[in-house]
Amino acid sequence: MSDITLMTPGRIDGFDTRNRMVMAPMTRCRAEALGVPSALAIEYYVQRATAGLIITEGTAPSAVGQGYVRTPSIYSAEQVAAWKKITDAVHARGGRMFMQLMHVGRIGDAANRCTSDPLVAPSAVRAAGQMWTDAQGMQDYDMPRALETGEIPAVIAEYAQATRNAVAAGFDGVELHAASGYLPMQFLSTGANQRTDAYGGSLQNRLRFVLETLDAMAEAAGSASRVGIKISPAMPFNDIRDDDPAETYTALVRAISPMGLAYLHVLQSALPGTFTMLRPLFDGPFLAGGGFSRETGDAALAAGQADFIVYGKLFVSNPDLPQRFARQAALNAPDPNTFYSAGTQGYTDYTAL
Repeated sequence: MSDITLMTPGRIDGFDTRNRMVMAPMTRCRAEALGVPSALAIEYYVQRATAGLIITEGTAPSAVGQGYVRTPSIYSAEQVAAWKKITDAVHARGGRMFMQLMHVGRIGDAANRCTSDPLVAPSAVRAAGQMWTDAQGMQDYDMPRALETGEIPAVIAEYAQATRNAVAAGFDGVELHAASGYLPMQFLSTGANQRTDAYGGSLQNRLRFVLETLDAMAEAAGSASRVGIKISPAMPFNDIRDDDPAETYTALVRAISPMGLAYLHVLQSALPGTFTMLRPLFDGPFLAGGGFSRETGDAALAAGQADFIVYGKLFVSNPDLPQRFARQAALNAPDPNTFYSAGTQGYTDYTAL
């Protein structure tokens, strides 16, 4: 047991964090047309700048990578300029920010997108399920087009350019969203990846897209220490399935451990003992997320199960969550009805102490 708590300063990517609490990357659906973050997002992130690290909502590296309504992107000059206002404001409050790069792959609907190009995925396997569109209500996911082998380097290059754009926008680093059934996880998973080329079939081939993307992002960022990755082994969200997630993710973590990444962000899911299994395999900061309270977060840190604890819904409803935890104060309850709605309600109107 150690004496580390949520309030203990930490270190990520060569900078000190004021505590061990990380704000989770949560889709909030408040961006303007064409994926430009709104002015409201400045206030939203500044309110939560006392987190040890803020990881932004999932942000599309390209127009093809966007699938949800009112979500932001990072491929245009206008988008970069809007994000720069946010990072400047958060840094002025002493906060730190990583941008999460999220390519949806096969999870999307044409009504939510800024391009007429179809969704792309490892294989032409349509995900079961539906998503919200402002124009037509709930709709089935669109059918994706399988990427040709020769097209994959261009997709990886989009991640690299998005990384350069995020650095230009003032972010301290970037996170590859390889969880929750999106494009990188689709390449990892046997259910979504039915390829027979160098990016499918064997376990090593299924790892290839993620490893090459991390390499490209690290080069674009100037250092692997400015790149993190999020994974969610065995999480069934977005109709994702893998025949042997323990084998897949232990192999992945072993492969990325020597890269010198900023951190490994793991979301607890259906695989028993995920943190215990993966923590010893990664040589670097380990971020654990998934339903933690103040008490369980402190306990996980003290037991050495993680270096940082990631909080989502509690940061939505408590912009001053670190202060509330430090004082053991009462918490605001999150309102799920306003998680993804437009406007200030449920976004910037939660009270602070």
